[in-house]
Amino acid sequence: MTDSSPLRESAVAFRALHVPGRPLVLPNAWDTVSALLVEEAGAAALATTSAGIAWQLGAADGDRLDRGQALAAVERIAARVRIPVTADIESGYAPDAEGVRDTVGAVLTAGAVGVNIEDALHDGSGVLRPVEEQAERISAARAAADAAGVPLFVNARIDTFLGGGGSVGQTLERAAAFVAAGADGVFVPGAADPEVVRALADGIDAPLNVVVGHGTPSTVPELAALGVARISAGSGLARAAHALVRRAARELLDTGTYDALADGLDYGELNGLLGTGRQDRNPADGRQDRNPAAGRRRARSGR
Repeated sequence: MTDSSPLRESAVAFRALHVPGRPLVLPNAWDTVSALLVEEAGAAALATTSAGIAWQLGAADGDRLDRGQALAAVERIAARVRIPVTADIESGYAPDAEGVRDTVGAVLTAGAVGVNIEDALHDGSGVLRPVEEQAERISAARAAADAAGVPLFVNARIDTFLGGGGSVGQTLERAAAFVAAGADGVFVPGAADPEVVRALADGIDAPLNVVVGHGTPSTVPELAALGVARISAGSGLARAAHALVRRAARELLDTGTYDALADGLDYGELNGLLGTGRQDRNPADGRQDRNPAAGRRRARSGR
């Protein structure tokens, strides 16, 4: 049996990074290379993007991947970085609460210490799960983590604002139920207006997570001043990377020039980065270095 104590220590460290007014900033990664680059940049922790992972595996976002595919990607990332990893598991890759419990067990095995769990149905309808049903799924996630002895950070995603018709009152009602069910934080993508963000931060009895873009204030300090405790890039980095691929390909094919390639990473630098990463994982006993501060120091020094 794998020793869970390093994972538990990493989970405790990750939890402590959620401070209203001094937010944890998470540039989301989708593969090993992007994860190592985020770590090298000095991130205190790393989040995956389900959309980015799906795209790089050749699938559309929205629960199109099965649990095994999604968590294999998370495991590859967690195995190479020294900072805590939180996994976007969409709606839990399961039809019911018991399945969500199984997914969270697999998340811990993969080496992640946090999860995002969405409350929207992935059928294109934009319909949210009933509060009681979603609360049961969050409670199952909490139970799985407690049974493993790991204080997994359960981030309850509430999609009330993504369709454009959400309200603060509806969001606060759902947030209260999810926190009571065991959520440690609340993620409200699409909440952009500063007064709305402030009202959510003040009204939710847990750290508030927002995603950059969608008309949000343009800087991290502005969001921090509103009481936000966690800021995610979502699929933004992946979309920016793919935009560069399209732009560079079109330039090369249409004009015969290749100016878009000028700022690419040096071959040796990128190859060297993949030759480093975390090398202290011992396959024999599953132990890992999960010290975020040490990880940041090593990432910056190139070790």
